[in-house]
Amino acid sequence: MELEVTGKAATDQAPPSYRLKQNILSPLETLAQSVSTIAPSTTPTMTIPLVFALAGNGTWLAYALALGALTLVALTIAAFARHSASPGSLYVYTRETLPPFFAALGALALFFAYVTTASSVIGGFVAYAYVVLGHSGAQIPAVLFALLAAVVSILIAYRDIKISTQLMLWIEGVSVFLIAIIVALVLGKHGLHVDHAQLRLDHVSPVGLRLGVMLALFSFVGFESATTLGVEARNPLKTIPQAVVRSAIFSGLFFVVCAYGEVLAFHGASPALNDTPAPLSVLATQAGLPFVGHVIDLGVLVSMFAATLACVIAGARVLMLMSHHGLAPRAFCRTHAENDTPGLAGLATGLLAVIPAAILAYRGVSGADIYGYMGSIAVFGFLTAYGLVAAALPIHMRRRGQLTPAWIALSVLATAAVLAAIAGTIFPIPPAPYRYFPYVYLGYLILGLAWYTASKKRVA
Repeated sequence: MELEVTGKAATDQAPPSYRLKQNILSPLETLAQSVSTIAPSTTPTMTIPLVFALAGNGTWLAYALALGALTLVALTIAAFARHSASPGSLYVYTRETLPPFFAALGALALFFAYVTTASSVIGGFVAYAYVVLGHSGAQIPAVLFALLAAVVSILIAYRDIKISTQLMLWIEGVSVFLIAIIVALVLGKHGLHVDHAQLRLDHVSPVGLRLGVMLALFSFVGFESATTLGVEARNPLKTIPQAVVRSAIFSGLFFVVCAYGEVLAFHGASPALNDTPAPLSVLATQAGLPFVGHVIDLGVLVSMFAATLACVIAGARVLMLMSHHGLAPRAFCRTHAENDTPGLAGLATGLLAVIPAAILAYRGVSGADIYGYMGSIAVFGFLTAYGLVAAALPIHMRRRGQLTPAWIALSVLATAAVLAAIAGTIFPIPPAPYRYFPYVYLGYLILGLAWYTASKKRVA
């Protein structure tokens, strides 16, 4: 049983370690796990231009709405994280409150989400490898870049979780700092005035804004990944919920400001924001610091790697706990005798992530398209897990004797936000290949639940 205590009892008991290292990650390093999975430095360079193509002058609003929805979900997850610390993350929250079928559904969805997000950012790594290398990288096959990102991530995740989080913290910190400087300089160059075209939402259609919100959600996914650290974090019942809420809110505010600044800077520019392969380099040139633009591009490349690493770490821990509970082969329970890391689960997570990215790259699909395709698929897994946790919150609080109208309202609002997001990814039917992605996800769930059902029968 995972820990479910509050007050004095919370300091007297400890959740199971599952043979992972205990109390080794500081609050800042715990925050780094969530921030690195979000990979905030990649949003201004790759995701905001995609949202702009849909929402135009409403890009900032799309991110503001996504921030509101994900803040509700973050508060819901934090409520569970104050009572339970486990590497199973959201899966454990549903397992403790909902029937076994829904717990299995949550586990499958969450593992799928981390694997496909890792595959997505591997695509982003491929895209920015060519941006950084320019003509000198033209002859290097994209598959090699994909394999490089995956193999190095697996090795670091296998070696030491503390080394992993420290590396991710520095990578994202430096990248976000440089991007913030460039955006601030661009905003200062345009003067302290409101961009009325953005404020009035000129030429923004309701459909475009709604689709923009759906894509903006991908910028946030993974904010909950600090919950996969469990006892590896110091004082996990305090530091993990703080990391979840802070990573969602701070990243969201950063995205809104960057969206506003980029759209403002590209007004009337040619090529447009959504047609520019490295928009931060353009902004750095506008700010009179072209060299910083190249540094940011390099930082984004490394940030894509950091996000791959974060997803491998999170996915491996979810797979390990699924194995403990009979949802995956028992071999994934094992942890390394010296490193205390789930090595086999990490290897499986990394391989499952790189295979689709490498196949698409081999078939000539660009890194940017791999990023978009796999990221769009990943959203389904995250939304499923978020929705189950939001729906389970009243049950959790009632069992603890703490259910109030405020908790019920939070559950209703968060669940409604997730359902609206899911509906927005399906209707109206998007163009190919995006229209096929829900069926890919549904097929995965059917196979996974069929395996789970067969496993239960064998045990019985």
